[in-house]
Amino acid sequence: MSKKKGQFLFIITAFFFIFIIAAGCSSKEEKAANTAKAATAPSQENAAAPGVSAPPDKASVPAKGADAAGVAVEVEGSKLTQGELEAEMQGKMALIKDQIPAESIENTRAEMRKGLIDGFIARTLLNREISNRKITVTEKEIADVIAEIKSQLPAGVTMDELLKKNKIDAAKMREEIGLNIRINKLIMKELGGKGKPTNKEMAEFYKKNRDKFTKPESVHARHILVAKAPEDTEKIKADKKTKAEELRKQLIAGADFADMAAKNSDDPNKQSGGDLGFFSRGQMVKPFEDAAFSQKNSEIGPVVETDFGFHIIQILEHRSEQIIKLEGETKKRIGAFLEQQKKQAAFDELVKKLKKGANIVVYGK
Repeated sequence: MSKKKGQFLFIITAFFFIFIIAAGCSSKEEKAANTAKAATAPSQENAAAPGVSAPPDKASVPAKGADAAGVAVEVEGSKLTQGELEAEMQGKMALIKDQIPAESIENTRAEMRKGLIDGFIARTLLNREISNRKITVTEKEIADVIAEIKSQLPAGVTMDELLKKNKIDAAKMREEIGLNIRINKLIMKELGGKGKPTNKEMAEFYKKNRDKFTKPESVHARHILVAKAPEDTEKIKADKKTKAEELRKQLIAGADFADMAAKNSDDPNKQSGGDLGFFSRGQMVKPFEDAAFSQKNSEIGPVVETDFGFHIIQILEHRSEQIIKLEGETKKRIGAFLEQQKKQAAFDELVKKLKKGANIVVYGK
């Protein structure tokens, strides 16, 4: 991944972060296991990125009652009214209401209100800081990010559809992108050239999460299933086992496995020749797993009985446990992930610092 594209992804993540976090869903720190998993994922879409929401601190002073002028929160003279807040909440609720159980609506609204207020506070303070430091953005920088966002959209999804779904117009999108580019520049200034992780930091991360950089032993198998039913008598079960044994004999005699699976298997994957793909231990029922991992490649194993029925298994490939080395793409992904962590930490620290020296009043609940 190039440095330029890495910055684009950082901005893109922050851009979509606005849509998500503005709905009141605060991001949480992931555990080490999950961070390692993200670092080894095919892309950096899971990497944490700064947004516009931050937890409140003692600088946020809650007022005892609602402001007479209908103000929800005031930050250094900038105000968010109750009406504006309610309108924003209604818009966000409309996007997610079908995904929320009825009993969780009130809690969701409360969390959303808090998230929008926190976002307004952080956004206002960051805008002031950006202006004070005279951090600017060019039209080309915005256009480049828009082009990158379009390239990241799922197949068949257009930018217009994305904007419509999130109820935001093109002008607003450009404004948000411009802000996020400037925030990104501000964070880079805060890091002072120390945003890139060192080889030592990457090695330490790799060592601490070594188990996440191990590909477990796995097998590529296909099977034919003669299914059992709960109501089967012992006689029916015996007949089904006999059928499975007969099918196995035909396979050993040279019958085509895929063709036999398509014609005789009771498993839904019969149309793909009974192919199960690769799987590791713990993914299949124990009798099936034990048989699969003990068989040799290409061997037609003995009929195996499980709760599902009688299986005829063939192993196509057996892969031993593999240790993913700290090199190449793995090292790049770890580096990009740690860089995002540094940016997030710098963002959090900056917002915390700005809030401490600011006059913030939150009205009502």
